[in-house]
Amino acid sequence: MPPILIAQNISKRFGATSLFDSISFAVHDGDRIGLIGPNGAGKSTLLAILGAEQEPDSGEVSFRKRARIGYVHQISGFAPGITVRRVLEAALDRAAVPAAEREQLLRETLGRAGFAEDDSPRNPGMGREAGSLSGGWRKRLAIAEAIVTQPDVLLLDEPTNHLDLEGIEWLEDLLRSSKMAFVVVSHDRCFLENVASEVVELNRIYSEGLLRVKGGYSKFLEGREAYVEWQQRAQESLRNRVRTEMEWLRRGPKARTTKAKARIDNANALIAELREAESRARTATAGISFDASGRQSKHLIEVESAAVTLDGREIFRDINVILINGLKLGLAGSNGSGKTTLLRAITGEIPLSAGEIRRAPGLRIVYLSQMRELDTSLTLRRTLAPDSDSVIYQDRVLHVASYASRFLFSSEQLNQPVERLSGGERARVLIARLMLQPADVLILDEPTNDLDIPTLEILEESLLEFSGALLLVTHDRYLLDRVTNAVLGLDGLGNAALFADYLQWEAWRDEQARAASGVFEEGMPKPSAAAPSPPPRKKLSYIEQREYDGIEARIEEADARLRAAEQRIEAPEVVIDSEALTAALAELEQAKAEHHAVYERWLELTEKIGR
Repeated sequence: MPPILIAQNISKRFGATSLFDSISFAVHDGDRIGLIGPNGAGKSTLLAILGAEQEPDSGEVSFRKRARIGYVHQISGFAPGITVRRVLEAALDRAAVPAAEREQLLRETLGRAGFAEDDSPRNPGMGREAGSLSGGWRKRLAIAEAIVTQPDVLLLDEPTNHLDLEGIEWLEDLLRSSKMAFVVVSHDRCFLENVASEVVELNRIYSEGLLRVKGGYSKFLEGREAYVEWQQRAQESLRNRVRTEMEWLRRGPKARTTKAKARIDNANALIAELREAESRARTATAGISFDASGRQSKHLIEVESAAVTLDGREIFRDINVILINGLKLGLAGSNGSGKTTLLRAITGEIPLSAGEIRRAPGLRIVYLSQMRELDTSLTLRRTLAPDSDSVIYQDRVLHVASYASRFLFSSEQLNQPVERLSGGERARVLIARLMLQPADVLILDEPTNDLDIPTLEILEESLLEFSGALLLVTHDRYLLDRVTNAVLGLDGLGNAALFADYLQWEAWRDEQARAASGVFEEGMPKPSAAAPSPPPRKKLSYIEQREYDGIEARIEEADARLRAAEQRIEAPEVVIDSEALTAALAELEQAKAEHHAVYERWLELTEKIGR
């Protein structure tokens, strides 16, 4: 069969900025395409052109006869007063779906999206006003609206934004089980790995404007690496040819013969080709690096038996955790389970209903809120440097233009209001402001929204190097797994438990859900209908208590050994000595293993006593 849609040699510019030029893109039946690229590459614009919502400046897009296109925009909004049910009814009306099929399609689609007949504590009903839904449920409704007409191809622009981890897994199951083709713009690497059968990167570094690789995200990384190696070899070959021609040109050939003139023209063409290839290959990345204060306090924050009740609803109860230097704690749970509430309680924004939170004297907390508070009427210059044209970063005075350039902002953008910046650029502004504040404790609530994959990778490295305590809320499973060394899971019923990683929390969450719904595997004992209470605190044995009393000293020693090993491997005298370098690498691996083991043991003992 012919493609569902095909874009041929399309180009798009905004003012003087070229997003992409003469690219071609086709979608066939069964295609499962992940579309990635740096911020500003034109991913959302390309999706809008494929969905016939924008026109290209040149080239054309053609569609198979009677092809249906479903489109999920990055921001999901609904008219005031319209109900969940009416949203889907309107979509069926627009698609002229036969009346006899509508009710079954509507109920089946809303049921798959998690909506209930009537409102329940966990699931909104069909009669709920769409505008009153949370961000995650609005996204689910937008996806349901797009798929209810059974499109041939579904276009999704950052669909995992505002979805919690459970919602992302729901979307993965939906896309994997569906027969429709789809193109999804996403920066969620685990999501791409799980749903995409090929990945396309839109990027000016490629000669054709994009690179298309069969397979999930990991296969794409392999393909991109192979392309870059080939590109480097081709560029070096071209550079050698240009060098030969330049030497010939310096000898001053006379363009009297047709042959000499043709060679001069060819030499100039090669020089232009090399200049263009080198220009494409130049890429800039944001310079993200959080500044730890270097505080030596053992306990930065102690949360003991913490509970919060809001409007008569118990958000969480009996939470016990100690934040120390080097602990990178992830918070996991569905939307509404209390993750942001716990962060606000720890920062002192809201009071506890029970329990206590003790903070070290003079503690410096740097908090990135999910609300992304920015005065968008201010210029970028005044947002980064409110009172002057300089900022202080890591005890150095930098001109604001120099500091802004670390985050890929040009000098022309300094005097533009923040409201003109894209979502990804605003996210970089927030991170840039955070980096100006030395921190004992770094609290990040959904920091990955709107960040492209290259910036995400740099953020990960910076968080791994941060030596203070980190509290991280994110739906990016790759980031959560790579950065955190412990996970505090909230189940939305008030319960919480500490885990070594995300997978342990996921298994616990599923068990809690089965207990709440009364659904159990054959042979599994059925618990009481009441919500499971947290496990009672246990006493440590005499030997374990002695170990626990001394474990903070062991953690400090492990931290010091790891820092010393990292510094040794960077020493100039070691780098130039192969034997010394080999020994230093072995020492570093040993230090990492010991560092990991002592933190694992600390978690085991802490969980055993319920702290």
